[in-house]
Parts: sequence; C-alpha cells; structure tokens
Amino acid sequence: MKNVVVVGSQWGDEGKGKIVDWLSEQADIVVRFQGGHNAGHTLVIDGITYKLRLLPSGIVRKNKVSIIGNGVVVDPWALLEEIDEIKLKGIQINIKNFIISESANLILPFHREMDEIREDAAGKGKIGTTRRGIGPAYEDKVGRRSIRVMDLRSEKNLDQRLESVLSHHNAIRKGLGKKIFEKDHLKKDLLKIAPEILKFSQPVWLKLDQFKKEKKKILFEGAQGVLLDVDHGTYPFVTSSNTVASSAATGTGCGPNSINYVLGITKAYTTRVGEGPFPTELMDGIGELLGKRGKEFGTVTSRKRRCGWFDGVLVRQTIKISGIDGIALTKLDVLDDLDEIKMCIQYDLGGKKIDYLPAAVEDQLKIKPIYRTFPGWKISTKGVKNMTELPEKAKNYISAIENFIGTKVSSISTSPERDDTILIENPFEI
Repeated sequence: MKNVVVVGSQWGDEGKGKIVDWLSEQADIVVRFQGGHNAGHTLVIDGITYKLRLLPSGIVRKNKVSIIGNGVVVDPWALLEEIDEIKLKGIQINIKNFIISESANLILPFHREMDEIREDAAGKGKIGTTRRGIGPAYEDKVGRRSIRVMDLRSEKNLDQRLESVLSHHNAIRKGLGKKIFEKDHLKKDLLKIAPEILKFSQPVWLKLDQFKKEKKKILFEGAQGVLLDVDHGTYPFVTSSNTVASSAATGTGCGPNSINYVLGITKAYTTRVGEGPFPTELMDGIGELLGKRGKEFGTVTSRKRRCGWFDGVLVRQTIKISGIDGIALTKLDVLDDLDEIKMCIQYDLGGKKIDYLPAAVEDQLKIKPIYRTFPGWKISTKGVKNMTELPEKAKNYISAIENFIGTKVSSISTSPERDDTILIENPFEI
C-alpha cells in the first residue's frame, strides 16, 4: 500500500488536475485536505470536461470514494450547486462514494461579503483573493466561533453558534456602515439545506483509519501551491490555509506516517494569479507568448495569470519545505517555440547574492533574478510520450532542472491531454 500526497510546488495552477486524475484512477480513496472552492481542477475524461472547485477529483471515476477533510472550508450552497452540475454530466454522487468531514467549517454569506469589502477597501494593498469568503471563514475557525457541518444537526445548537459568530461579524459590519445579518433568516436557509449536507457527513479520521486497515490506496489532493501557504508562502499575498504536504495529515485526521510519497506538480515555467512578489515575471512579449500558448487563465475566476521564467530557487525551497519526493513537470510543450529559455538560479538583493526567497515581502519585491540561459529546442514536443523522443536540448533543460532542485522528475506532461505524459516513476508503485 502506498499513500500519495499531491501539492503544487509553485503558486498554484501547475496543472494538478491532469496529474491528480491519472493518479485517482489508481487510488481507492481521494481526499481534499485544505482550501475551499477557490481551487480549480480541470479534468478531461472520454472527451467530457469537468471543472471541479470543491469536489475531489476522484468523484468523476467509478468505484472511488471521494472525501472532503476537516481542513477544507465548505460553502454548502456552492457544494450542492457543484454536485448538481456534475450529476448533469452523468456522474453519480451518493453516500457510498462521497463523504464530508463532520468537522469541516462552513463558509457563510457574510464571509463572502467580508472578503469583497476588504478587497475593495484595500486599494493597491489588495491581496487578490477569489472573493469567495475563504479567508474570513478560516479566521472564524481559528477564532473558535465558526459553524461546522456537525452544527447543522441541532436547531438549538445552530442558533447558539450563529449568535456567537454574528455578534462578531455584525459589530464589524456596523463599524463599516454595512447592513447587519439577520440570524433567523440565515438559520432558516441553513436548516433548509442541512439534510442534503448532513447525509454525506461522517468522522473522516475514523473512515481513513478503516481504509488504511483495509490496505486501500489513498490520494491526498492539495489545492493552490506551496508558495501560497499561510506560513511558508509570500505572506501576506497568500491563501488562508497551509498548502504544504504535511497538511494532508492535519487536514484529514491521520498521522504523518500515513504519507508515503509527496508529488510536487511543477510547471516548466512560472505563473501567478493575483497580487504579490514574482521575481521572474516577464512583462514583455515572451510573457504574453507563454500566457497565450499555455492558456493561462484561472479555472475558477478566468483571471489572466502572470507569466515568467522557471524559478529554480523557489521550487528548490518548496521541495525542502514540503518534503517533495518527485516532481511532475507540466506544460513543457509551451516552451517549444522559444529561441532561448531561462532558469533562475540565484537572487540579487541589493548587491548581495542569495540562494533562497527571503521572508520579508519588502525583500521579496526587491530581489532580482540571476539566470542561467539554455538554447531553445524549436521542435514540437506536444504529445510526446517517450523520453527518447524528446529533443536533446529539451532533455538538457529537464536534466538541469532536476540537478538544480535536487529532486527527480517523475513524469513530464507534453499537452493537456491525459495520455500525453512521459512516465518515469509511478508514486503508487515505488
């Protein structure tokens, strides 16, 4: 039995959907362990495109159990809407193949509004959130005033929990000149959908313990990327949860000894959505070319992604922080037409050379990338499925990445199509 954790090794959008789909076909259980419906995973199976936001990727495959762990924040209305969308495409979702942790925290309408209010008021200091209430929901979780899935079981308990959370939010809303939230109306709306949510509710830690005893293969599916981790990312331009691999344990209720392999999904160049430092960002024609060829628009928000050269310093750092055993290199074919390709191998901070991303955002914004330049291969790699078929210059670039980051490349993706992958190492079979 092997249990695998998949994380993004950059700022998210590395192409996790395709890789997770391939792995989920081999897994018995697929578990989301952090984030919310701000994540977007696009899967194409038998010609049908599925755009998932909250549901684990295993949901589109038969005979798999998909789980939302306690580390995820759940917008119950968004979840039910997504379930309805997927059902319209012929996917069955029932209590046998889908479980929500009873300890998962809920995103409520005032969380979404607070997200919008803050972003609009921040001006140039905005974070660039997806405005879905993720951050405010995590704040209430840490503040011990959140509504959890289990709170929907009792009207009396729900009433008390709403009293607690709204006393906090309404005080802030009054101060901002916003209309207060009416408890009774919100309670009525929650009780209306409670049966549809509660029927999927179980103690996930207990179910995972059972699955481990049954020697099931478990795939832990992360959202966003390590550089958006609230502790280890480019703070404050980060998400509100821990995106590192170790969160798979805390976000589901199983020990770290449940993790056997950590796979880091890594794009052959670098992209970022929203605000924040980006040392290798390209504000020129090459950046535009990467965005156009790579179709760099967000699955959830359709926002245009910022594009830049591969940052080896950042990926090497996230590999160490997240304990990544191997990387799946994606979108290699996007680089096919370039005359030369660059990889960041150091930073210049005020004349001093450093080999890591400093923690202070002021320094992150000041650093200048130091590049190593490679000749482009100028040959199409799209659809290549065998390492021997790659151009030598492409192999040299891949080898240089591998040597610099200190971790092996376990697979190479050469197009969005699932089968266009060069498999070097299967995480489930090591």
